[in-house]
Amino acid sequence: MTKPSPVSDLSQVIAAAKRIVFFGGAGVSTESGIPDFRSGNGLYSQQTHTNLAPEEVLSHTFFNRHTAEFFDYYRRNLIYPDAKPNPAHLALARLEAAGKLTAVITQNIDGLHQAAGSKTVLELHGSVHRNSCLRCGQHYYLATILAAEGVPLCSCGGTIKPDVVLYEEPLDSTVWAAASYHLGEADLLIVGGTSLVVYPAASLVQAFRGDQLVLINTQPTPMDHLASLVVQAPIGQALGAAVG
Repeated sequence: MTKPSPVSDLSQVIAAAKRIVFFGGAGVSTESGIPDFRSGNGLYSQQTHTNLAPEEVLSHTFFNRHTAEFFDYYRRNLIYPDAKPNPAHLALARLEAAGKLTAVITQNIDGLHQAAGSKTVLELHGSVHRNSCLRCGQHYYLATILAAEGVPLCSCGGTIKPDVVLYEEPLDSTVWAAASYHLGEADLLIVGGTSLVVYPAASLVQAFRGDQLVLINTQPTPMDHLASLVVQAPIGQALGAAVG
């Protein structure tokens, strides 16, 4: 007898579930051509003649002290306005439209879940599409950041900051609470495209109380032993085939 494939098993688990939550990381967006910034190059500092790691450049301290350099790096490495939703984003939107998926929790900042049609998207690390003036609070679209030369400035003269959680900054407590609530109510949690090593986001999995935990990733994760199903495959390929 032929053994069912992991994708076939995934399809059956999804069909049986009533309240699905998806928790995704950078691997969900890489299939749309957006690289994981942690795997990219940092920034060469002319002042210290050293190479700075991405985590240092994308920190609250660096933003405050070297704002122009921050935006130069940010535009080149974190903004991909031409990226399109891939089969993973589209499959999740279909599951939500069918009434089976209650929330998408994402560590990504690209807005591709919303572009695919998902409505309940909890963005743990913010979004490049939301920006606001640090002085007066006026809101700006991504186009303003892209069009500006150097540091984007508000009409009041204040610096416009992306609504992106930088290193050294706390996650939004309201988003965290909403994510924890949805996880606590779910009967199936699908975790995809994340190594589950970035904290505090990875600790959210502990809020899940349901029976079925599915992990989809190209590489093993520290939580594989806790899963009822592990699918080692690109997330778009696996979800696209399982949801249909």
